[in-house]
Amino acid sequence: MNVLTLCRKDNLCKELWGYARAFERQGVVLHCFDWGTQVNVDVRDLLRNCPVRPDFILNPESGITFMPTNLTDVDVPTVCFHFDTYQATERRIRWSMIYDIPVVFHPHFKEEYRRAGHPNPLTLAHAAPIDLYSARNLEEYERRYEVGWVGRLNGAPYHARRRVLPGLASRFQMNDWERTYTTEETAEIYRRSKIIVNISRDDYPQDANMRVYETMAAGALLITRMPADLSSVGFLEGEHFIGYRDESEIVPAVRRWLADEAGRARITSAARELVMARHTYDARVNSLLEFVAANGSKLSAPARGWPESKVRLTYLDYYAGTSSMDCAYQEFRWIARHSFVDSIAGARLLARGWAKQVIGRVKLWTQGRRTASTKTDRSVPANITLDQPK
Repeated sequence: MNVLTLCRKDNLCKELWGYARAFERQGVVLHCFDWGTQVNVDVRDLLRNCPVRPDFILNPESGITFMPTNLTDVDVPTVCFHFDTYQATERRIRWSMIYDIPVVFHPHFKEEYRRAGHPNPLTLAHAAPIDLYSARNLEEYERRYEVGWVGRLNGAPYHARRRVLPGLASRFQMNDWERTYTTEETAEIYRRSKIIVNISRDDYPQDANMRVYETMAAGALLITRMPADLSSVGFLEGEHFIGYRDESEIVPAVRRWLADEAGRARITSAARELVMARHTYDARVNSLLEFVAANGSKLSAPARGWPESKVRLTYLDYYAGTSSMDCAYQEFRWIARHSFVDSIAGARLLARGWAKQVIGRVKLWTQGRRTASTKTDRSVPANITLDQPK
C-alpha cells in the first residue's frame, strides 16, 4: 500500500514518528514532500510526481501547514488528522469538509463533525509506540524517580503545571522536570519512574494525551485528573490508573501509592497489558487502514459537491488561520472576481489572519525585550489557529 503524505519526511516527529514506524511495519510506504514544496501546491502535480498511484492521501497535521489545492477534484481518497481536536474545533470542522475522512483524536468530537455535516469522521486516540515500550521484563529497570515528568511548561495553557510541579519536586525524588527530552529520553524517564502525574492543558484538563499511554506502557503508575477521556476508551479508574479531582489530592495520592508497592504493581500491570494489546500506534494504523478500505472509495468529502467559490473560501480560511497569508490572498483574489458574498466573508478572514500575525509579532517582540535576547530563529507556525503549544 502507498500513501501520499502531505508533509516532509523530517516533519514526522512526535505522534507522527509513531505512526510512520507503524505504517512501515504494516508494509505501507509513505511518499513525502521534497524541500521547497509550496504550502498550496496543486495536488495533481504531487500525484503526477508520485512514483505510484497512492491508495489514499494523508494530511498528517505536521509542523508545516500544507494544504494542496484541488483536493476535492481528484479521485483518490483523502484523509486528515486533527490531533488537537479540542482546539479551534469550529474551524477544524470547516477545514475537514475538504477531506473524505477526518480523523479526530479525542472522544465525543466525532458527533460534532457529524452534526456539522461530515458523513465519515473517524475517532482514533493517542497511543504508545511499540518500538520504545515493548520490553518484556520491565523489572530490570531501576525506578529511581518517585515521580517523573516530561512536558511543556511555558505558555497560557500550562498554569496548573507551573503550580503543581514545584511542590512535587520539593517533596519527592524527580527527574529534571524543567528541561526538554527527546522521544527516546522520555521513554527512559518513564521506565525509571514509579509514578507519573499527568497534568494536561488548562483548557482541556481531561485530555488523554501521549503521556498517559506512554506512562502505562512503561509500567509506571498514572495519576491523572478526573473526569478523563481515558474512561471513554476502556480504562477504569482504580484498575488502570488513579484519578484526582482537585490539585490538593495529588501529593497525598503520590504518598499513598508509593507506600503500596503491591497495589501499584497490580494497577500498572493491568494498565500496561491493556495499552500494549489495544492502544499502540500499530493498533491505530490497523483501525485507520480498515476504515479507509471500507469508506475511502465513497469520496464523501462534502466539499466535493460545493461551488468552487465556497471551496476556495474554505482554503482561504485554512491559509489565514495557519499564517500562510500569501496563499490566502491568492484565494481571495479569485473569490473577489467570482462571488461578492463570499468575498465579504473572505475579507473578514483575511483581516482576522493579518491581525493574528501582528499580535504574534508584538508578542515575540515583547518577549525578546523582556529576556534581552539577541536575534533568534523564527519558529515554524503550527497547524492550529490559536498559536498555543500542545
